[in-house]
Amino acid sequence: MRKIHFISFALLAVLILAMPGASTAQVALSITIGPPALPVYDQPLCPGPNLMWTPGYWAYGPDGYYWVPGTWVEAPAVGLLWTPGYWGWGGGVYIWHGGYWGPHVGFYGGINYGFGYGGVGFYGGAWRNGAFAYNTAVMHVNTTYVHNTYVDRTGSTTPT
Repeated sequence: MRKIHFISFALLAVLILAMPGASTAQVALSITIGPPALPVYDQPLCPGPNLMWTPGYWAYGPDGYYWVPGTWVEAPAVGLLWTPGYWGWGGGVYIWHGGYWGPHVGFYGGINYGFGYGGVGFYGGAWRNGAFAYNTAVMHVNTTYVHNTYVDRTGSTTPT
């Protein structure tokens, strides 16, 4: 019986020692210098249907800010749209707010990323009957492979 209690106690001690390190340690990154201006670049052709444009952004690493280029990606489910991440100012530092998938494009810092992300909402396309329809007034789409398109210049600019 003593042996069982000792083994139980030893296992409990190992579990307790393993837990506090992850639960009490905190790492914070404070950046007091804002990211550079967004570069001007051409959006590559959308290579196929139902792909979403995720704009490029400035990430931060040991050597400072570095550019992560935008890319076309498949939405994780029909009906989902990408809300881009952004750097926001708060508490005396710049804080990264990561992008996410959702049924609507949410707030993304008021940043004009272009290509349908004008800073106040998304007008690059919409899901229609289970397929993504591209607004070719702002999206650079290969119409040889992508036929679900429309043109709406309301509040948008022609793609570069």
